[in-house]
Amino acid sequence: MYEGIAASRGIGIGAVCRIEEHDLTFDMHQVEDVAAEKQRLHDAVKRFKEETTEMAEDVRKRIGPKEAAILEGHLEMISDPAMVGEMDKMIDSRQCAEAAATAVCDMFINMFSSMSDELMNQRAADVRDIKTSILKLLLGIEDIDISKVAPGTVLVARDLTPSMTSQIVKENVAGIITEIGGKTSHSAILARALEIPAVLSVPGILDQVHDKDTAIIDGTEGQVFINPEGDVLSTYIRKREDYIRKQGELRKFYGKDTVTADGKKLELFCNIGTPKDAKKAMECDGEGIGLFRSEFLFMNSSHLPSEDEQFEAYKEAVETMQGRAVIIRTLDIGGDKDIPYLHLKKEDNPFLGFRAVRYCLKNADAYKVQLRAIMRASAFGKVKIMLPLVTVVDEIRAAKALVADIAKDLEAEDIDFDRNIEVGCMIETASASLIADKLAKESAFFSIGTNDLTQYTMSVDRGNPHVAYLYSAFQPSVLRSIRNIIKAANEAGIPVGMCGEAAADPLMIPLLIAFGLDEYSVNPVLVLTARCIISKWSVEEAKALADKVMELDTEKEIVDLLKASAKEL
Repeated sequence: MYEGIAASRGIGIGAVCRIEEHDLTFDMHQVEDVAAEKQRLHDAVKRFKEETTEMAEDVRKRIGPKEAAILEGHLEMISDPAMVGEMDKMIDSRQCAEAAATAVCDMFINMFSSMSDELMNQRAADVRDIKTSILKLLLGIEDIDISKVAPGTVLVARDLTPSMTSQIVKENVAGIITEIGGKTSHSAILARALEIPAVLSVPGILDQVHDKDTAIIDGTEGQVFINPEGDVLSTYIRKREDYIRKQGELRKFYGKDTVTADGKKLELFCNIGTPKDAKKAMECDGEGIGLFRSEFLFMNSSHLPSEDEQFEAYKEAVETMQGRAVIIRTLDIGGDKDIPYLHLKKEDNPFLGFRAVRYCLKNADAYKVQLRAIMRASAFGKVKIMLPLVTVVDEIRAAKALVADIAKDLEAEDIDFDRNIEVGCMIETASASLIADKLAKESAFFSIGTNDLTQYTMSVDRGNPHVAYLYSAFQPSVLRSIRNIIKAANEAGIPVGMCGEAAADPLMIPLLIAFGLDEYSVNPVLVLTARCIISKWSVEEAKALADKVMELDTEKEIVDLLKASAKEL
């Protein structure tokens, strides 16, 4: 048995197909005809754009807009004049196209890889994908056509890039195993969207398997079995049948209220990154948007988006949600999340640096553009403004003062907006947790960001593998912090939600019910699962379990008790 990262839930059983990496070595030489070499590069880039555009359109039709946006991001990167322009400059110095593409892509890869943020690290992976694709075109290397693998195939690779994963025909692929990658990688996102079980970061798995080997993938537990014994195989065949049956039963929760076993009504929202993601939230029966990450509008642009550009994006999401709440997080950027045109200075400790609401308040003119766009969009539905990385009361007051000033301007200009638009904040730092009672007096609502809250509470860089064992929302200190935040909101009479990954965790949900969480914001594909789990617990049962959990001393003790007490779907 091999272990890795459980990246996409489910049980997969099938025959191995190894996807080996191509040899992309090339002859490093000086070129005589610079113009011809540039043309060779431009032809490869043109073909890459054409093929990627076709793949993105296919993914949009088969899977969805969010997944297509991954490939569209590749197109935006290669279309940036700076990228191909730098390659041209290297060819001007008589370097071959392969060397130019490699050097420029490696420069971007190193820049993105050096950042601590997961989103930036994923951009490095995207550039690697672009580099590999361009080199294959220049070298005349044909890829394996993943779309033509036989039904019941388990793909095993060092890594499955988005361009490779996008070719997968769901009905033919029983599972995915890779040597690298994590839950937030684009390959994992695509695997989950396709509902294909996947286990990533299984060390050396390519060397351990052969084509046609029988493989079992447990994408829920992160386990892989190669050529298993008969009893193991029969056990997992039963598990797979049981999982498929339970997934089918989740459909009965579509269109239903989100209520506990004893009838307490809760709200089940979705997290999105682009306006088009709102459509997926509606398709998955989300009751609203608990987190619209507005930074994607800025990161996927070569310039600072204008007020009208932002307004149209927010308006699209708001109208798609048809009156359901849309909570828009203002720009969460800075420090390790770099946007070239903002000219942010490199910082030694970016997670504790000039970012998020700190950056926005110091750049009030640009911030007011975003706030105006959000407020204008509020005329078309129920919109709320959420401030990221709040650590002091002054930050909320300053942002609310800007909103009040903008409201006066909009009224004077006779522009419609929600005059009662709410301003709330994300609670994701130890400071905010400790003064949650004071922040609650200034906020219309709270949303707990468990990813950062865990990181800051535990003093753990979640991108550092050496301390990853400490990064868990089930640490006693993190659970106490979550409980205290919810208590402060409840006592102040303001709604409190959670938009971190923990909101959809089956083990965490009963604790959140017990603590008094009002709103759960999850990945759209997890809406029905979360609604089902919530329906299994009464408030009384959840409180009884939480009382036991909060007396325990270690993360392991807590997780073991929660697993033992878990209710099946």
